Amino acid sequence: MKHRSAPAMTRRSATRLIAGSLLGVGAPSLTGKLAFAEPRAAQLSDADSAFLDEMERQACLYFYEQADPATGQVLDRANNRVGNGQLDSRFASSIAATGFGLTALCIADSRRYMPTDKIRRRVLATLQFHLRPMPTEHGFYYHFNDVKTGLPLLNIEVSPIDTALLLCGVLTCRAHFSKDQKIVDLATQIYNRVDWPWMLNGGKTFALGWLPATGFLTPRWDHYAEMMMMYLLAIGSPTHPIDPSIWANFSRPKMKFERYTYISGHDPLFIHCYSHAWFDFYRKRDAFADYFANSVTAVRAHKAFCLSLNRGYSDDYWGITASDWMHGYTAWGGPPLMGPIDGTVVPCATAGALPFLSRDCLRVLRSLKDKYGEYAWGRYGPCDALHPSLSWYDSDVLGIDLGISLLMAENLRSGFVWKTFMQNPETVSAMKLAGFRSY
Repeated sequence: MKHRSAPAMTRRSATRLIAGSLLGVGAPSLTGKLAFAEPRAAQLSDADSAFLDEMERQACLYFYEQADPATGQVLDRANNRVGNGQLDSRFASSIAATGFGLTALCIADSRRYMPTDKIRRRVLATLQFHLRPMPTEHGFYYHFNDVKTGLPLLNIEVSPIDTALLLCGVLTCRAHFSKDQKIVDLATQIYNRVDWPWMLNGGKTFALGWLPATGFLTPRWDHYAEMMMMYLLAIGSPTHPIDPSIWANFSRPKMKFERYTYISGHDPLFIHCYSHAWFDFYRKRDAFADYFANSVTAVRAHKAFCLSLNRGYSDDYWGITASDWMHGYTAWGGPPLMGPIDGTVVPCATAGALPFLSRDCLRVLRSLKDKYGEYAWGRYGPCDALHPSLSWYDSDVLGIDLGISLLMAENLRSGFVWKTFMQNPETVSAMKLAGFRSY
């Protein structure tokens, strides 16, 4: 599998350019009323629990083995078939994958997958390196970096969304290791130095990013997507906050597919998952929507969309989001149809949606492993994508895709990430300032 080169613009944020801009209001659902779904299954069978536990254990192994021990940076991707536990020879780390990795270390400690002292040492090394000497601009990090030196790769942007993903991991560690004052101090310094107003660049929404040679990128984070976490972290900042009124400045376009109506842009499914991995939106709403219920509807619509395509999808085999495919990396999904959908399935689409449609998503994941075994499953869990009818199984896994799968599996099982992350007073304050109220 040819390794894609790291782009100058984040692979996720590129989808911003094709989004709609109509303001959506209310909490969309199948009936037009608020649709509440349990944040995790009321009961998991012993077999389901064992399956998820093994999937989580494998993902945590990735975030330990495929991170440089000295810097704590996590590789963007690695081979899933080698099985020797060594750091992959590729050198591109992802600041977002590192954020998932810090959270993974907390999960591994909670589940006793690894000794606490070993995990604590890795957390400390990661935080120390990312406070300094890791290069930043106004506290924001570059998207892709050299895993050993921390230096940004050529033509890589300073990314506010990927910085936000790192910060979510940093704050999860601060809460989980709250009795370790060194971890608490390092995490607090990393969060507090981010100059959020700078990334607004005089506008009403955040810039997509910043390049040293040309300055701020023209597109903005101006419609509903995975970036809710970014705005909330900025609103809650105790040192460089943005005005809470900015929360209302990004649009919330409405999407309709068959009987489903919900807030979404023309984006892959992951946008309905990322912020939900840390922020607890369950039974809360702001002036515009209940975003947890919205994600439930989005996942239902996505399943119906896949099954409508007549491309081999079924109740046992569906789910597409930004991922590898046979010809590289692509942002694909729907509805509406986006990208070269050819019958490939992306396991992190259903794994990342586990809290929203647990029974349906578990059915897919267990079926993939049962039917395709070692072709689809490797040292770190499911491959990034597969197309069995074409005998193609990706040899790689991606850090961000394993990350969202791991966090949402744990949230389904225990709510651990939600409960831990929401112990940070800044996150609770931010949601209140943004107008969230519980039901």
